[in-house]
Amino acid sequence: MVDNIHPIFNQSLQAADKEKKLTQKGLVIWMVGLSGSGKSTLATGLENKLHEAGYHTMLLDGDNLRSGINSNLSFSDSDRLENIRRASEIAKLFANNGTVTICSLISPTKQIRELASSILGDKYYEVFVNCPLKVCEERDVKGLYAKARNGEIKNFTGIDSPFEDPDNPNLEIKTDLLSLNDSLDLLFENIVSKIKY
Repeated sequence: MVDNIHPIFNQSLQAADKEKKLTQKGLVIWMVGLSGSGKSTLATGLENKLHEAGYHTMLLDGDNLRSGINSNLSFSDSDRLENIRRASEIAKLFANNGTVTICSLISPTKQIRELASSILGDKYYEVFVNCPLKVCEERDVKGLYAKARNGEIKNFTGIDSPFEDPDNPNLEIKTDLLSLNDSLDLLFENIVSKIKY
């Protein structure tokens, strides 16, 4: 570490102090899956349900982050890692403030997810929004798969860049088999059991 940097983490209020005040436990729900799998839809639905239930939340969506703090990053392997590192550090700040933080990011490789987990520690809760590539392409909500197939987008996950299924996610939701409401109910029930104070 640089000699002129002196962190004061041990002098500031701790996560437990913030959680007690909010009467909830800080957690980072790391939602991974292909584009079109339903991550953002479930993330916004979860945020709304948690808000209605009285929980304090923050939603960090990959596209939103790339339009701001990560706008200088490409989709190269090294920039994807940096994208996740920044998102993880931001999420950690929120979680340590007692906030239930929902991160909706493709997070295509095991290396990327391990990086997020190493930064977030026991605040990391991985949700695999599992949907076959064929179904995601049929949905093509943002029109990105068509562009990727036409060569207009390079390094697109699932087409010319790999997606590695998580080995042991905390929760797996198969959005090709479950309705949106059933998927959201499953997600909500699992999260609430983790954040109750």
